[in-house]
Amino acid sequence: MQTTRSEVATQIRTDTLLHSSLWVNIALAGLSILLFLYLARNVRANRARLIVGATLMIPLVSLSSYLGLVSGLTVGPIEMPPGHALAGEDVLSQWGRYLTWTLSTPLILLALGWLAEVDTADLFVVIAADIGMCVTGLAAALTTSSYAFRWAFFLVSTAFFVVVLYALLAKWPTDAEAAGTSEIFGTLRALTVVLWLGYPIVWALGVEGFVLVDSVGLTSWGYSLLDIGAKYLFAALLLRWVANNERTVASATDPAAVGAGDPLED
Repeated sequence: MQTTRSEVATQIRTDTLLHSSLWVNIALAGLSILLFLYLARNVRANRARLIVGATLMIPLVSLSSYLGLVSGLTVGPIEMPPGHALAGEDVLSQWGRYLTWTLSTPLILLALGWLAEVDTADLFVVIAADIGMCVTGLAAALTTSSYAFRWAFFLVSTAFFVVVLYALLAKWPTDAEAAGTSEIFGTLRALTVVLWLGYPIVWALGVEGFVLVDSVGLTSWGYSLLDIGAKYLFAALLLRWVANNERTVASATDPAAVGAGDPLED
């Protein structure tokens, strides 16, 4: 096992595209953590702090994930099943990405849900569907016994994704309007929906799907670019808005909301 991990790590290091796609995100995750701590330094209201806490965890999870990928810990070769364009060949699977998405995407939805003051039951259902989407996506990526089963898991994952999209596009905007956060929610919703739609497209076009893009490095860059927008850009926009509009975010019954957004007195 140790030799295999060492070989995988060497393979990653010698693939310039793959290696760079991982290290760029490590650097951006580290910088984002510092930036987000600065943006949120004066946030005091409870609801705003909940949003900040969920959002800060996004780059922390991402940093841990990309370290696992670049070290070879959460990467490994899998043999593609009959029917796949690379049938019988070993393909380097970055299965650790799915673990990251299982943790980071619920945090994104949690922050959006708190921003829009979504009902707790609705928020739970959507996050559960999101986790189901990520887990079945992992199953699709790791299934080697049957090409049909790979796509079956992909379709189940897509069905879970539809539930998430329905909430973001049809239900949560009404809650955000009532909460007075519809403007920033609309921006973040559009960013999230557009970029999240890119993940299954990259899967289908890349080495895990139809292999129209037959490079592991290019496929990895596709995921990495989506992560940059869906995580760091999303979080920066959200935290900046929360820090500047803390009174709007804070619940009217929140005692910490008094003076929220005002400069701290000496």
